[in-house]
Parts: sequence; C-alpha cells; structure tokens
Amino acid sequence: MQDKIIIKAPAKINLFLHILNKRDDGYHNIRSGITFINLYDEVCIKKNNSMIIQYSGTFKPSYDFFEDCIIKKTLKFLNLDNKTNLEININKNIPIQAGLGSASSNAAALIKGLEKLKIIKMNKDYEFYSQLGADIPVFLYGKNALVEGIGEKVFKHEIPKYFFLLVKPETGFSTKKMYDKISRNLQDGNIVNHSNNIVNDDDYGNDFENIVIKENEEINQILKYLSKSEKCIISQMTGSGSCCFAAYEKQEYANKVQMNLNENFPKLWSFVGENNTINN
Repeated sequence: MQDKIIIKAPAKINLFLHILNKRDDGYHNIRSGITFINLYDEVCIKKNNSMIIQYSGTFKPSYDFFEDCIIKKTLKFLNLDNKTNLEININKNIPIQAGLGSASSNAAALIKGLEKLKIIKMNKDYEFYSQLGADIPVFLYGKNALVEGIGEKVFKHEIPKYFFLLVKPETGFSTKKMYDKISRNLQDGNIVNHSNNIVNDDDYGNDFENIVIKENEEINQILKYLSKSEKCIISQMTGSGSCCFAAYEKQEYANKVQMNLNENFPKLWSFVGENNTINN
C-alpha cells in the first residue's frame, strides 16, 4: 500500500479579475479568467507515527505565518487534525503574498494527495471546498477556467498558450487587506449578468491595480515597463498582487525582457514559464 506521495502545487495567473460586489456574508463576488503556470511548490505527504508539518525552500514562510498555515486549516477542515499522523513537507518555490495562489494551491495538493493515499475520499463537488478557501475549487479543477461567485463556480475556458514573465517586488500584499481596501471603493449595484459565460475583450484587466498603483510607485513602474516591452500581448497584476506579469507568444521574447528587466530593476524576483494544466 502506498504510504508516501509528492504532489506538485502550481502557481495561478489571473488573466483578468473583477470584483463585482461584497456579499452579506463578507465575501466578494468575482469574475476571473485563470490559467496555471509551470512554477510549483511541492507537497510531500507521508504516513507517520506522529503529526509533523515542515516548510522548506526559497519562500519558506516565517514562524508567525506557519502558526496560521493553510495546511493546518485544511487538516482541521477535513477532520484529520487529531485523527491522522502524517509527515507533511512543503517545498516553497512560489512567492507568498504575490497573488499567485500558493496557499490555495498547497491546500488543493494536500487534498489530492490524501485521496491518493486513501486517507480521504475527495468530494467531487469542488464547491464544497470553497468553504476552506475561495481559490481551492479552481486548483482542484486544474484546467484553464472562468471563475465566478466567490470562486466556487468554475467553468471551462479556452486560453491560448503563452509564455509568461512573472515579476515581484520585495513588497507583498495580504489578500484580506486588499479586499478590505477594494470594499471601500465598490459601489452598490447588481451583479452584471454574463450570459453563456462568454469572455469579451473588455473583460481583461485587474480591479486591484487602480488601488495599488496609487500607493506603490515601484509596481506602477513595473507595470509601465512590462506594457511597453517588445512583443508583449497582455501585462497586468495577478490576483491582489504584488506579482505582475506579461504574456508573450514565444519564450525568447519573455527571456529577453527578463534580461533587460534585471538590469533596470535588480532587486526584483522574476520567472519565465508557460501555462499548462495540472496533471496530478
């Protein structure tokens, strides 16, 4: 019987993200186009005689973060926190507080791994897991998607093959704090009815950008730089930030911009990758 498994947990990119309104339960209704990129955390799960959770890697979180980590929350949500002994190691290659969904991706990877180890039977209704985190359903779905509601409504969505340049400053943004800020900028009104889940050209954009560029000149300059880069198709911020991206048709275009970027912004983290589906 299998007693150990490693699941890849990819980063996501919001090709567009619109905040429609705030609900009575405190969550926000959104509309977003999501794709996944070949930048991964790795979640290793092993049956053990005690419960151990460990982080490693370039973006290993601080102790304070660990005390409130998504892995603990997921185990509690699945009623496994006091019942099952596991050794869980998360190798962090995805920046945190970047809008790349690393926490939700880790949670989804843990759920998949626990099912493969026959510790749980995964609920195939992905909406169930939105109670744990709004982005978790789309990570469980694992394909290009149009996402609505708070993230629980996931629809198939065709997205072209792109090569992405990801760029993140040292500054990170708390998702909760960013949603609190955008709540103060929302106007009362009804949700726009998008029939047949059709995506139009005017869907592209990120509602968080207007808030961020007023408060953070570095991100404003990064976005301007990317938008003016040669062969750039799309450039904007992903999620609630602080990571920005630019999309290109060929990897060589992205690599060239990354090289020039490092000369102009030497303290930034950057990565070039391509979008794909999750194969776990």
